[in-house]
Amino acid sequence: MKASRYLELPAPAGAGLACVWRHELAAGAGEPYEQRVVPDGCVDLIWWSRDARIQVAGPDTGPMLARLDPGDRLIGVRFRPGMAAPILGVPADAVRDARPPLRDLWGPEADRLGEALASAGDPAQVLTRAVLRRSTESEPADPIVQPLLRDLAGRPVSEAADALGLGERQLRRRVLAAFGYGPKTVQRVLRFQKALGLAYAGRPLADVAYATGYSDQAHLAHEVRELAGAPLTALLEKAASLERAADLTPV
Repeated sequence: MKASRYLELPAPAGAGLACVWRHELAAGAGEPYEQRVVPDGCVDLIWWSRDARIQVAGPDTGPMLARLDPGDRLIGVRFRPGMAAPILGVPADAVRDARPPLRDLWGPEADRLGEALASAGDPAQVLTRAVLRRSTESEPADPIVQPLLRDLAGRPVSEAADALGLGERQLRRRVLAAFGYGPKTVQRVLRFQKALGLAYAGRPLADVAYATGYSDQAHLAHEVRELAGAPLTALLEKAASLERAADLTPV
């Protein structure tokens, strides 16, 4: 039996979800499991089986360590960058680098949902349905989110603002509310995530740096250490060891 098992499931259309996920640590694992969570521009809602609480996670500007104890089961929904604020009911920068309980944002509704998840045969489905239902009652995400994600990937912030017909101050205000941090940090996180994806796929690091717009491999290494709190080589070794041991299984 695998000690730690992580599964990503396709998200239904609507509510701006990237995926639904589960992470479990076997009761007989013997030791806690620590997972390094690095910035990805996303916000998650996470239900913990041990106490039926629902937690809001992110968006992060640096690494976070998440600890699972033996027997823990986590169910989560992950919002795509810029899509969580209307459903949370607060601007994304209100929960930046934070892990508040969902009850702080949703009140008794969050407590009722936690109780429903605790008794559900399929808590992932119950959590997803609750988010989809709330999305129909919320304002839509800021319309600049999608064009901004496209524009910030390949042009300076000033040009992205011009393309949207916004001043840089106005752009910053709206980006903070939607993403949780300013446009330059959005750029930085998106580039970091693209680089990680290429590196995990086995691309030579010099090629990764060139393909993602870093000045050189040293620049890439510096950014990874800043955002992940660990060298890129350590992240790659960790991923390889997990794959060999099959103790963490993404799908």
